[in-house]
Amino acid sequence: MLLEIVSPEATLFSGEVTSVTLPGIMGEFELLNNHAPVISLLKEGNVKINGNITLEEEVEKLFNKSDKGFWLPISSGTLEMKDNKVIVLAD
Repeated sequence: MLLEIVSPEATLFSGEVTSVTLPGIMGEFELLNNHAPVISLLKEGNVKINGNITLEEEVEKLFNKSDKGFWLPISSGTLEMKDNKVIVLAD
């Protein structure tokens, strides 16, 4: 599925991922390929992305790497998932 993470300053990530885990206001949840359409508010936490990830050099310092993928700390945001495209508007 395609994931785009956008901040007020720039597009932080755009690419194919196998899964994304997000800090929803009702708790953490994971999106996989072919997930049902969803819109959600996000709270402070980490956006965790898994897959064959390549980060642009100018935003790489914003992400942390673990053995399972990359994660990006956010303070809040909004998410839309539709037709295997996830858009995260993050603060």
